[in-house]
Amino acid sequence: MKPCQNCQTVIDEYVLDKQLEPLRDLTVDDFNVCADCATVVDDACVECGGAVYVPRSDSDVPDFCPACRSDFIEQTGHDPGWHRDPIST
Repeated sequence: MKPCQNCQTVIDEYVLDKQLEPLRDLTVDDFNVCADCATVVDDACVECGGAVYVPRSDSDVPDFCPACRSDFIEQTGHDPGWHRDPIST
């Protein structure tokens, strides 16, 4: 078992797996934080409408879930980051 990179407690993989269920194709192995330090926001991805993961210390909710961001990188070779560009006026 690995310690959480945020608070250093041992990661309870069962609890974190249950919390991460709304995120597509991700498991505990994709994270280095415990369930207490992870925040999952349902229906927040602008691309697929799925859940996004927000580190507890971060107040900005990402626009893209990890799976959509990864898909975008694979398709275009460009990393959009976690937030979409603001609409120019």
